[in-house]
Amino acid sequence: MPAIPPPDSALGRLMATLPRAGRVEWIGLRPKRDVEMASTQAVEAQTGKGLVGDRYTGGSGKRGVTLIQAEHLPAIAALSGHASVPPALLRRNVVVSGIPLIALKGRRFRIGDVVLEGTDSCDPCSRMEEALGPGGFNAMRHMGGLCARIVEGGTFRVGDSVSAIEDKDG
Repeated sequence: MPAIPPPDSALGRLMATLPRAGRVEWIGLRPKRDVEMASTQAVEAQTGKGLVGDRYTGGSGKRGVTLIQAEHLPAIAALSGHASVPPALLRRNVVVSGIPLIALKGRRFRIGDVVLEGTDSCDPCSRMEEALGPGGFNAMRHMGGLCARIVEGGTFRVGDSVSAIEDKDG
């Protein structure tokens, strides 16, 4: 994994520049394995655990929430041969628009009352072949989104803003 540039370097300052907030467009939960995701308008996030009602609650915490970029959905659909792709099919908890999720990797950010920290890319799994058809896995490569851990629990809703938290040390 490439080193993160120091925050006082030119590249570090560019990578930290997020002048606009994003927005939550969709929230989904899957209560257990092998069931469809259920859309919801609001969700409670538990510190260090996950989203109440989602099967990953109580896991390691590094994957407490999975997010995907709304702007990537049309590209994933086109690359997998579909006119559109419903968010539930991609098995991510939150669809976000207006802010580049990759810029939140390794950073803290806020959605509603909740503070999260981007832990890793949310790479696609082999189930995307089943969901999207042949080539579905490759259609999602580098567009699978972001995994995040919940640092401060609370509630967030569809329509809430998504914004990076400024690093006090940087």
